[in-house]
Amino acid sequence: MAVRRTGRPEDIMRFVVVTGMSGGGKSTALKMLEDVGFYCVDNLPVSLVEKFAELVSMPGSEVGKVALGLDVRSDQSFEDATKILEKLKSLGTKLEILFMDADEGVLIKRYKETRRVHPLAMDKRVEDGVRIERRVLENIRRHADYVIDTSNLLTRELKEELNRIFVEDAAYNSLMVTVMSFGFKHGIPADADLVLDVRFLPNPFYIEELKCKTGNDREVQEYVMGFREAEVFLEKLTDMLEFLIPNYVKEGKNRLVVAIGCTGGQHRSVTLARELYRRMKGRGGYGCKLYHRDITQQGK
Repeated sequence: MAVRRTGRPEDIMRFVVVTGMSGGGKSTALKMLEDVGFYCVDNLPVSLVEKFAELVSMPGSEVGKVALGLDVRSDQSFEDATKILEKLKSLGTKLEILFMDADEGVLIKRYKETRRVHPLAMDKRVEDGVRIERRVLENIRRHADYVIDTSNLLTRELKEELNRIFVEDAAYNSLMVTVMSFGFKHGIPADADLVLDVRFLPNPFYIEELKCKTGNDREVQEYVMGFREAEVFLEKLTDMLEFLIPNYVKEGKNRLVVAIGCTGGQHRSVTLARELYRRMKGRGGYGCKLYHRDITQQGK
């Protein structure tokens, strides 16, 4: 059963299955896809998935883009959903699977904040439900076309990622790179994969007119980038990341945190993190976000 639709250049309807961990952002993703023209259906019983695919692919249907939300329920087997998706693919249906994910701690925190009951933890702890669900979804996550980790994503950043995949049709390799600035005196970020120390550069803190400014101010940026060592550092770091990222992707890594630190996390690290982000954003088919961890702690 090939899912085809006239009106698109490829004459093929776009059929996206949105699934993932409960609390990972599936509902938010569906709303965003609806905003960009997808016909969205959520919480469809597994037994109706095949019939639904057949109906939207019938000749004369005006539906060109479909997003179907599937999640784990205590009253139905998710293995059945996986088998049906595999069957649809074997019949010629062009399916794309979007898997929404987040760290275990983040998922637990989201559930506790909303006071919702996890679908697989009706009489258990939320932690137990999250772990059971992770095991149940392991197979479909492994076969997903796109995996988006929302642990540290703002709503705006998630929208940018979805637009890049489903509106711009840009290449996507399910890796989100976070470029983070921080101050060593506040501690090294626990989630950092790569930690770079830029305290080899002169500190603007000791320049009276720059002391109370940050790397978000033009004067500080011009001071820091005025040193040739700053430019050489960025060139070498960018070159190293261009080598590392494809290899991380090959090994299945979907999140990379590059942490750049100076003494207080106000001047040098902020400037260089901003510049690295500018150079990396929009390259290589991966997502990229900028985060200044300690810039609000000025004076502490």
